[in-house]
Amino acid sequence: MNADILIDVLRSQYQNILQHEVYQCLISFLIACAVAITSIPVIINISGLLELKKKPNFRSSHQQETPEFGGIAIYASLLIAHFLWPHTNEQTDAYLTSLAVVGLTILFFLGLKDDILVLDPNKKLLLQVVAVSTLILLGGLKVDHFFGIFGWTHIPDIISIPFTIFIFIAIINAVNLIDGVDGLAGGIAFIASLSFGTWFLLNHHFSMACMAFSLSGALLGFLRFNFSKTSKIFMGDTGSLIVGFLLAFFAVKFIRLNITYQHDSTAFFNAPILAVVLLIVPIFDTLRVFLVRILNRRSPFKADRNHMHHVLLDNGFTHIQTSLTFWIMTIVNVMGYFLTFEYITNTEAFFILVGLFCIYLGAGYFLKIRAMKRKKQMTWTDVFKAPDTPRGRNSWARRVIRGL
Repeated sequence: MNADILIDVLRSQYQNILQHEVYQCLISFLIACAVAITSIPVIINISGLLELKKKPNFRSSHQQETPEFGGIAIYASLLIAHFLWPHTNEQTDAYLTSLAVVGLTILFFLGLKDDILVLDPNKKLLLQVVAVSTLILLGGLKVDHFFGIFGWTHIPDIISIPFTIFIFIAIINAVNLIDGVDGLAGGIAFIASLSFGTWFLLNHHFSMACMAFSLSGALLGFLRFNFSKTSKIFMGDTGSLIVGFLLAFFAVKFIRLNITYQHDSTAFFNAPILAVVLLIVPIFDTLRVFLVRILNRRSPFKADRNHMHHVLLDNGFTHIQTSLTFWIMTIVNVMGYFLTFEYITNTEAFFILVGLFCIYLGAGYFLKIRAMKRKKQMTWTDVFKAPDTPRGRNSWARRVIRGL
């Protein structure tokens, strides 16, 4: 009889734990991580049997063929962990997360096909717009407030809807573009999703928090193999597209929820700035690469080895050192935001971000010059010496642009 009472008490306590949203998010995190860790070895084995491995090319930072279907594990882990709980008390957020899964699934199959076959970029872009539009048009999720940047506040739908689509597409492809070394895209996404999830949790948006924690758990499980030397796997386009989509979803929802800053003491007046700071690495890297390609009169969409992670590798950094550099860059910028956001306006913060981007450009220039000096065993005098021709003496601007 005593044993029966004890079992009933334990069952009651267990049910109380499962009904607590904080524990649900923690359990989702752990389950997503566990599912990713257990499923990735299976994906690696199947990829080997079917000979579905990525061959190195001129942009690759790896020398061996490697499976690139880690996105399958991320997708499955995320959905399993998130849908453990009904989230019936948050109908609006639950509806939005369900719509996000629709867009997520479209991008999952788009990325899966692109990892196996090479898709036309225009078709990829069109399907990305379709996936994003399901969330924006059906869910009404859009950035329609500029939080006083340059004096702008509310913006009409005719501007906010295409602007929000642009934000999604930009972040999706920015995450895709930084996925070039072990742990970079996955680590940055892990930091950002965990940060967004914590804010959602503290502000009682548990459905959003559960999805964010599920993603961070899946990414942690993926990173265990992304850094492995014997069982390595990449997330591929399958992973980078869905991860970028979810980060954009969290960022836009975070901004939307903070529009109530005038009436809510827990909201951030600087919400758009914080969202940018959390994703500063993919945003800055994509802006830099596109700007340099345009200045050099090339298509901004033509692939090259000019990403900052390529530059660091050319300077002798290892994969873990490169990723760690960008992880620290993200964390330091977030800490800088929290130390200063109470004392500056959003317009001032915007100009600070522009200044940081200029510093980022300068750092990229000198690191590229250093890599060239290191490769060709030149002195700094040789590097900056202009060619002894009339054109060479007057081409400093062009040399700097090419050096970016």
